[in-house]
Amino acid sequence: MIKQFDNLMQMMAAFPDEQSAIDHLTAIRWKDGAFCPHCGSVKVYHFSDQRTHKCGDCRKRFSIKVGTIFEDSKIELRKWFMAIWLLTSYKKGIASTQLAKDIGVTQKTAWFMTQRLRHAADTQSFHRPLDGEVEIDETYVGGKAANRHKGDPKNGPGTSGKTAVIGAFERGGDTIATVIARTDTETLDGFAHAVLSPSVALVSTDEHAGYRHLGRSFPHGVVRHSAGEYVNGVHHTNGIEGFWALLKRQITGTHHYLSPKHLNRYVSEMTWRFNRRGFGEGERVNALLNQVSGRLTYKELIA
Repeated sequence: MIKQFDNLMQMMAAFPDEQSAIDHLTAIRWKDGAFCPHCGSVKVYHFSDQRTHKCGDCRKRFSIKVGTIFEDSKIELRKWFMAIWLLTSYKKGIASTQLAKDIGVTQKTAWFMTQRLRHAADTQSFHRPLDGEVEIDETYVGGKAANRHKGDPKNGPGTSGKTAVIGAFERGGDTIATVIARTDTETLDGFAHAVLSPSVALVSTDEHAGYRHLGRSFPHGVVRHSAGEYVNGVHHTNGIEGFWALLKRQITGTHHYLSPKHLNRYVSEMTWRFNRRGFGEGERVNALLNQVSGRLTYKELIA
């Protein structure tokens, strides 16, 4: 049975021991029936310890953690559940240094745990094509102040040493965002065609030249920020710019610095949490537990 809870105290009361946490993960992963993580067979035998299972076809033994981000982790699931609560509940996320103190692990372990959780949010998230009224914009993240030069006013002192991120916001709906290598026409136009429904009602962007061909495929309107224009009839990018503000507050207020190598995981975390802003606290925990399939090793992470 999948348990429901509304606050952290209720969650910890719901899982007084490790077996109760294992049972909860099992109920979520196998809500449609048991299966083997090695071969996918549904012929599964269960041992009396309630933790070990065996496939009737490939004959391999496994636990409910195999094939998930929890595989080979020595951290008990109750601590993982607490980490998920903190990561999904706080609007600006949580730093690994703080998580280490809160759940009683080393900072290195806490960092690896949060990266595994971001991996789940990144690799398992499903985005339907955005429809209705959509805003698209790009921004820049990071960089050292000493390396910055005068550039686009909307991106602060300049873009030197920064990493570009592009996002699309469906008004009243979801956001899709990702790190990009460049902000040329091919990249921006390709992103728009990848995330937008052909029936989109309107697309709003700023005057960046990379968006100049969108009008060939979508009803496209422009706001000219360089001329002090921020609303042009129904067209504006205030929604996606609000999302960028949240992302940057998370980075500067919680993490202080992110390497470009791992930035996309943090963008995925922020996007995942933002798109579930209408969920209850416990609902977000169960939602992430529902998509923990996919192992991530430390070697892969730091490669």
